[in-house]
Amino acid sequence: MILSRLKKSFLPVTFIFVANFTFAQSNYFKYSYGFGGGINKSYTDVYEGSIGYTTYGVFEYNLTPYVTLGLDGQYGMVQGGDIHTDPYNRQFVTKYTSVTLNAKVMMGEYVYYDKSEFLYNLRGLYFGLGVGFINNKVTDVVRQRPSFSNDPGYTFPGKDKSVNLHVPINVGFNYFITDGYGYQRYIININAQANYTFGEGLDGYDDPSNKFKNYSPDIFNAYTIGFRYMFGTIKAYRKTL
Repeated sequence: MILSRLKKSFLPVTFIFVANFTFAQSNYFKYSYGFGGGINKSYTDVYEGSIGYTTYGVFEYNLTPYVTLGLDGQYGMVQGGDIHTDPYNRQFVTKYTSVTLNAKVMMGEYVYYDKSEFLYNLRGLYFGLGVGFINNKVTDVVRQRPSFSNDPGYTFPGKDKSVNLHVPINVGFNYFITDGYGYQRYIININAQANYTFGEGLDGYDDPSNKFKNYSPDIFNAYTIGFRYMFGTIKAYRKTL
């Protein structure tokens, strides 16, 4: 009699526990914020870029667990050239800040990974595109060609301070970590970002193309690692997370 009663009470409790766990696994937090940093390399008018640094903070709205819309702020240093080895003796160091609006879509939004551990582990791969503005402050630049050059005294045109339109393209991976309740709460992020700036402000040089060859638009690539924390109200999702 007692055993029969225990079985009857055990089954509903087990069902409620499993149902609650499944519910947690199929729901996500609507917001996240995070920070990170890494290195960058410039590809500008100067012949050869150098390594700089990038730091960032981000706030994202999760349209789904795998589609986000976020505001990204960056601060860093970009540099390139060398007064001795550059063909035109150009060299620069720029401190920059940028603010961009970014959209990202992860593989998990389109791939059915429930029956594939391989696809499940890759669900955090994403592609992203953004737009915003970058504020450039050139802190060190060669404005006049040195006496040992073939055109000593020539003054390079350009500005030490500028604001340009900025388009970042992101490719990266989010590694999700669940909390004690089964929710995706934490994210380790690895990101590669190509930053296109429309203008000549990043390196401070605005040379006429008939006099100096411009090797590429003002671009810098950033390679970062970061951390995200997910929070806010909970929303249902169509697939198990």
